[in-house]
Amino acid sequence: MGRAVEPLFTPRFFVMCAFTFTVFFSAFILLPTAPFRIEALGGSRFQAGLFLGFLTFASALSAPGTGALADRFSRRSLLVTTSLVLAGLSLGYGASRSVFVMLALVPLHGVFWSGLLSASAAHMTDLIPESRRAEGIGYWGFATMAAIAVAPPLGLWLHRHGWGAVCGTAVGLNLVMAAIASRLHGGGAARPLTAPRGSLVEWRVLGLAFTLFLYSFGYGGITSFVALYAKESGVAFQGVYFTALALVVLATRSFLGPLADRVGPLKVLLPCLLLTVVGLGLLAFGGTLPWLLASAVVFGTGFGTAYTAFATHVLRHVDASRRGAAFGGMLAAFDTGIGTGSIVTGWIAERAGFGVAFAVAAALAALSAPYLAWAEPRLLRPAPAERAPPP
Repeated sequence: MGRAVEPLFTPRFFVMCAFTFTVFFSAFILLPTAPFRIEALGGSRFQAGLFLGFLTFASALSAPGTGALADRFSRRSLLVTTSLVLAGLSLGYGASRSVFVMLALVPLHGVFWSGLLSASAAHMTDLIPESRRAEGIGYWGFATMAAIAVAPPLGLWLHRHGWGAVCGTAVGLNLVMAAIASRLHGGGAARPLTAPRGSLVEWRVLGLAFTLFLYSFGYGGITSFVALYAKESGVAFQGVYFTALALVVLATRSFLGPLADRVGPLKVLLPCLLLTVVGLGLLAFGGTLPWLLASAVVFGTGFGTAYTAFATHVLRHVDASRRGAAFGGMLAAFDTGIGTGSIVTGWIAERAGFGVAFAVAAALAALSAPYLAWAEPRLLRPAPAERAPPP
């Protein structure tokens, strides 16, 4: 007789999906509109790229530490605290009348953002059955992509009514996040930190996660500048890329996640990395509507499942008590890539145009699969439970 299928879609799973949707909805009404606000305040395109760059660099640098905190302290308390702090920072953005004030606030945003993401990822991983991990992470990611589908167009619409409308909406959503987090149960009890003091950071995960840096570089440029690229190319609906991207991810994750559980995450990850390269290359050719839609379809298919497959593979080699630290290492590399991509894309675009900037992003993403093939056998080893012989 076959093994019974462990339940995935529990009430706690859906509560975490609602929390994650709200997290990314609040972020993605701010991120695509912040460059417009910075330009309106007299800032340059390079400074516009610094907003996302500073946020993600601060998140990346703090993620190994905040991930370790998620292993030691109550995840529910950490999620409530970070949500309330983000509400205060959104108020600060709304009140700011200077580019430099916005850029001074955003690193603090990044620190608390990393704590939020590490704790929520570790909490959700505790809830997902191990035998359905890629499927569960993939379906959980639907909440992120659904938010990305609707938040940027709404943020751009709100921006027409003033920057205060954007920030006020973000504050309200941050407070909703805190309310949901306060109701979480399971996976949130404080745990003693059993790892040696010098091993708070999962260095082997961080080293392997350079793969994430290489392909997330292009996503940083997309997040900050694809709306400006569309405007510059004469596209009327400047949020079209985000909407198309999210719809493609929603359509493909439903079968790519379970496929990774059946055939192995690496067999899904490598084609996804190739599609990510091609999608960025299509943006290098043009920013008109056909190029944008073609890129969104190809890039979305690859990028949308690459992280799910990568995380599933890594978690097979990490002890359960170290999941927060592992997600912190992955988040550090991923956010460093996004931040670097945002800053460098803005710098290149100001001098050579968006086509050249996205060509550079495609070239870096092309290195992700070779690096993974080189680093994986050198850095990963089975977790203790997986090294034991079966009963």
